[in-house]
Amino acid sequence: MSNTSRQFEQVIEQCRSLFLKKMKDYGTAWRILRITSITDQIFIKANRIRSIEEKGTQKVEEDIRSEYIGMVNYSVIGLIQLSLEGASVNAANSLREASKNAEMDPLEVEKLYNKYIYEAKTLMEDKNHDYGEAWRDMRLSSLTDLILMKLLRIKQIEDNKGKTLVSEGIDANYHDIINYSIFALIRLNEVGK
Repeated sequence: MSNTSRQFEQVIEQCRSLFLKKMKDYGTAWRILRITSITDQIFIKANRIRSIEEKGTQKVEEDIRSEYIGMVNYSVIGLIQLSLEGASVNAANSLREASKNAEMDPLEVEKLYNKYIYEAKTLMEDKNHDYGEAWRDMRLSSLTDLILMKLLRIKQIEDNKGKTLVSEGIDANYHDIINYSIFALIRLNEVGK
């Protein structure tokens, strides 16, 4: 488990570093995105990975590692947005109001990023304890499929205006996507891809 924790930290640092660099380039323009748009961004990335896995080839040079990193970072963005919108899936902000609230202090964003990434890490450690690191025996394609399943669940919850009867909410699914993506990145690092 200590090896997993160390590997997790290495991947988190890669993801956070890219996130912070992009924030310097673009600011917090992502603040204008609705939760549904963030979910769709993650879906596009997961779908591309599955397409590459199934076809065995790709035409765009960007590797799948960058897609997994993108899914980690967009999931954190989703968690930040949920917290700032008061967990409302359909925040009824006008475009003008959303644009006004788009810029955030970079230090505050980094603090929120760390909060949500380490919530995911704590969840991973708890589940690894109970499941005995079963993910290490899974195929990369299975991790992709689990991410896609979580995204379809989120889309259904979004379509239901955030209401569930007995299921976890959007935030729990974003946490799982972070962890599955990090597991995939750890596996890719181990095989040197």
